[in-house]
Amino acid sequence: MGHVVALRALKLGDFLVTVPALKAIRRAWPDHEITFATSGWLGPLVELTGCVDTVLPTHGMTPLDPRASHPAVAVNLHGTGPHSNAVLDALGPRRIGHSGHGWPGPKWMDDLHERDRWCRLLTEHGIPADPGDLHLPPPPRTSPAPGAVVIHPGAAFGSKRWPVERFATVARALRAAGHRVVITGSTSEQDLATTLAAPADRLAGRTGLLDLAALVAQARLVISGDTGIAHLACAFGTPSVTLFGPVPARHWGPPPGPHRALSPDELRRGDPFSPDPDPALLKVQPADVLAAAAELVCAPAEVVAGSGRREAIVPDEKHDELAESRQALAEAKEAARDAKLTRPHEQAEQEGAPAEHPPHQEDDDHFSPS
Repeated sequence: MGHVVALRALKLGDFLVTVPALKAIRRAWPDHEITFATSGWLGPLVELTGCVDTVLPTHGMTPLDPRASHPAVAVNLHGTGPHSNAVLDALGPRRIGHSGHGWPGPKWMDDLHERDRWCRLLTEHGIPADPGDLHLPPPPRTSPAPGAVVIHPGAAFGSKRWPVERFATVARALRAAGHRVVITGSTSEQDLATTLAAPADRLAGRTGLLDLAALVAQARLVISGDTGIAHLACAFGTPSVTLFGPVPARHWGPPPGPHRALSPDELRRGDPFSPDPDPALLKVQPADVLAAAAELVCAPAEVVAGSGRREAIVPDEKHDELAESRQALAEAKEAARDAKLTRPHEQAEQEGAPAEHPPHQEDDDHFSPS
């Protein structure tokens, strides 16, 4: 049996945007052992893909474990090199990556969505890959809060942190509309959770990776910044509202389906490591989020089902309940506007955003099991 090694030693969102590529690799080499060199704590979620035989815990650009020695093929899903190329060069296999630093392949293109980027790479090497093949089965465990609205207020860098008082406005409105709202985040973000929720609904620092995955898979709605949990919502087909700041949605945003990306691109400063929120993020107001939530929690069945993952057939007895929920959210949005807390805007066309060069370390808030 042959052996294929793929490298992507980053975080949760970075892994999830390569799921279509990993599935394509499995289809191309069905009888080979597929080893994925990535952050070790992602292992339980990588297993859900059904296309990786071995997770090789890898931190940064350190030499790979000897278990990766002498593969038939090495695939660079990490970046453009030279460091990631050098890690794989040490294995001496057939190489699949972008051109440069001694590697053959397609030229790197800046203005691509990350799912498209890695599928294009494989396709150019003769391996068909579909960027829409991103979905995962739900983990085999019960959610700690089935049917809840999940709000994730944190981010690793200030550029992606929407003001906590705006999250609080959204959380209050959703509770007033009758939803259970739970707050997630890393252990270091427990203070944020305390600000936004009663003790029973504070899950920050209390969920391992599969618990978080189950929570998202069984949620009614996920509201977050551009972090790993937003990519989880896409993977499970869970309706989501994602607030984008320095990084444009056209590069890291959700696929078609029950998802809304909020951000006016014309205001984007584009520094993902800034300590201050990006102006594009600050332009998003609570009323914008509540309007998107009202649309999604009562989305037509065909819109949700079109995502390719979740059934969205609403039982007859639930139609009145969902209509009431939408009305309550609309009233909360109007109340926020009347109180001069918000000013809705139309989502701007996504254009003119600055280019980025991977590896892009997606904001995942350290969802390693704790």
